[in-house]
Amino acid sequence: MAPLIKYASAHKLNYFIIHTNQHYSRNMDKVFFDELELPHPAYNLNVGSGLAGKQTGLMLERIETVLLKELPDIVLVEGDTNTVLAGALAASKLGIKTGHVEAGLRSYDRTMPEEINRIVTDHASDFLFCPTEKSRKIALGEGIPAEKLFVTGNTIVDSVFQHIELAKKKSGILEKLHLGKDGYFLLTAHRPSNVDTKDALHKLLSLLKNLYSEFKCPIIYPVHPRTKKNLEAFKLKLPDGVRLIEPVGFLDFLYLEKNAKLIITDSGGVQEEACILKIPCITIRENTERPETVDVGANMLVGLDMEKALLASKKMIAKERNWKNPFGDGSSAEKIMKIIEQHLR
Repeated sequence: MAPLIKYASAHKLNYFIIHTNQHYSRNMDKVFFDELELPHPAYNLNVGSGLAGKQTGLMLERIETVLLKELPDIVLVEGDTNTVLAGALAASKLGIKTGHVEAGLRSYDRTMPEEINRIVTDHASDFLFCPTEKSRKIALGEGIPAEKLFVTGNTIVDSVFQHIELAKKKSGILEKLHLGKDGYFLLTAHRPSNVDTKDALHKLLSLLKNLYSEFKCPIIYPVHPRTKKNLEAFKLKLPDGVRLIEPVGFLDFLYLEKNAKLIITDSGGVQEEACILKIPCITIRENTERPETVDVGANMLVGLDMEKALLASKKMIAKERNWKNPFGDGSSAEKIMKIIEQHLR
């Protein structure tokens, strides 16, 4: 959302930020506001973690209270979190226009909570800002009227372009971890299907052991607090070559991505960032809501299959990084805000 917030500030638009605190540890929350030089939220709802129903219910109640007080012309939500779902539902039920940034994405895997959030948010929204023509066609195919759909690219491209030079200047993460360019693999794994059962987490660690044995390249893993807790609870030992580090801020993470030999992930956003930065990626999932990354040759799906992961890693590392970024030219925020201004006059 940073590029949209910066556009609104630069053009002196009357806006405010609601922060639910779905992420509440400093490394996954406040650090983003500080590093990206964003204004502090006007409302901090302190929802915290919890089961999806309780968390979403608290958000709905607290967001609704804010919206009734402020009565904005439009509410913008981005992505597929419980925060996004609650924001879209609260606004639409109050008759407030709703814009979904990053609309039309589908993994077609209903076991992913994010998939339900994406579908409901799209159908509750008045403006669907689709990153690509493919995502627009998906929304259109679900019966959403064409006049609600706009292909704008994705604001993550804006954010990567705006901050990569800043990351180069400010981040000391490579020095701190004693790493060099192309000298490590970067891992992100946090999805319940990969880390919330002993069997899945054991398979993931075996896959990592296999990759380290083959490439002798350290695997840097900024570990989610929940995953760290599960590793301890399941009494699973990290294989050689895997280095757990605390979650890092956006600039440090961007710089880790930019200099990695290979990215291994189950995150949708990281698949996009790897594609934009021209870093080869393998995705430890059976499906993706970013199929464009696979289509252009920037990413391969491997699940938790060791053989697939090994073959895909070899292929991705060996290939030329000459794919085209399908997610826009870095002007998505401007396109989105101009559409909104035009329609709300």
